[in-house]
Amino acid sequence: MKKITALWIITVLVLFLVAVTFGIVMRLNQGNSIQLSPVGFYSTMTAHGLTMIGIWVVAGLAALHYLLQRYVSISPKLGYFAFGMTVVGVLLLFLVIFAGKFHTGWTFLYPLPFYAVGEKWASPGFLVAIGLLGIGWTVWVAGMLLAIFKKYPLPVAFAWQHLRKSPAVETPPLVLISTISLVGVLLSLATAVVVLVFYFIEYFSGRAVTNDALLMKNLTFFFGHTLFNEVLYLGLASLYELFPEVSGRPRFRTTWYVALAWNCTLCFILTAFFHHMYMDFAQPLVFQAIGQYASYFASLPAASITAFSVLALVVRSPIKWSLTNALFFTGVMGWLIGGIGAVIDATIANNFILHNTLWVAAHFHTYNVLGNVLFSLAFFHWAANEFSGKQTNERSDDLKIFLLLIGGLGFVLMFYLGGAYSVPRRFNVYPELFSDAGWMALVGAFFATIYLAALVLFSYSIIKKCVPSLRR
Repeated sequence: MKKITALWIITVLVLFLVAVTFGIVMRLNQGNSIQLSPVGFYSTMTAHGLTMIGIWVVAGLAALHYLLQRYVSISPKLGYFAFGMTVVGVLLLFLVIFAGKFHTGWTFLYPLPFYAVGEKWASPGFLVAIGLLGIGWTVWVAGMLLAIFKKYPLPVAFAWQHLRKSPAVETPPLVLISTISLVGVLLSLATAVVVLVFYFIEYFSGRAVTNDALLMKNLTFFFGHTLFNEVLYLGLASLYELFPEVSGRPRFRTTWYVALAWNCTLCFILTAFFHHMYMDFAQPLVFQAIGQYASYFASLPAASITAFSVLALVVRSPIKWSLTNALFFTGVMGWLIGGIGAVIDATIANNFILHNTLWVAAHFHTYNVLGNVLFSLAFFHWAANEFSGKQTNERSDDLKIFLLLIGGLGFVLMFYLGGAYSVPRRFNVYPELFSDAGWMALVGAFFATIYLAALVLFSYSIIKKCVPSLRR
């Protein structure tokens, strides 16, 4: 299990450095410091988005795979199978994007793949690559869920007994949050399969059979939005398990309000994606209302309970601070800031102004760059020390987290300013109307470079400790 986990950690960190570099290149192009062709820019954007989402999905799953062995019997073969499928899928994905010039963005919204100006084989090749990734991750997720349900019956895995007083059996928080998160991931991956089937039917029929565009958009955003949000909860599962442990404090326990909050989160997160559909006026009005209310409620239970639990453990308590729990703690703050930005955008009255501006990029980069990434780095740091046999800190730890925060905060601030000035997202070159967008992009690229420097330091330290595990 250590070997496959070390393999995942090294792979994720390498791809993360590559994906951050893609992002810097895009911002430099938007700031007119370099010149990419439109196809080159949007190919880079497609690679950046898909790589980022993919690596943090597998990072969260790898953490669960390793930590769940504390509670259930789980096979490392699941991780090896998913790793093999991921390697093949990513290589094919980069081939169709850079050699085939596939450039529809990570959402590959219908019917864009049929109108891409790249190679003819790029669109079906892209769908095959996504399919391979989906198969590998679905088997991995299903295997972990089966391992949980073999030991914990479904009501116990969801901690429903904690809704009553004095439950006879206690569900560990890691098991509860893992179950909630893995069910959401499995549903989103199943939806991706449906989307791919619809695409293949239309493609192989020579477009004699056409799909409904609004249905395809709903399915795509249910898949993408749900998966991206569940990634955060995978990271929170690690926090609940490790934060008290590395802080020298008692373990978190599942209480009635923790069980209720996380069960509610599952319900709300599956319907919050409707906030992406506000501008689709053919959509039934009730779905728009569901999108707004679900967006509010999805952010409250898990966020409020997690923030309260972490603060209660830290405030006026003698804890052992290390890079691991510092990353976890800071990640919670970044997640909350990004969540507030998301709720602002999900409010229909605000969305009329902020829709498809850089505000959207601001909020999801905040809870990824300053939230989920920090959760995964915390696990990586803890795991690397675990593999090396000792939980130690390094002299450069303060510098690493300082650069990470300065770079991350400056980077997302430029997105928020761009959103406030109504700068549109996804433009490869900004028109003269948006005169401030260029310098914002350059400043964002500068801070992203600082963030990248911090990641290089993190990656070197972590990979150095993980490599010996590959030789065993």
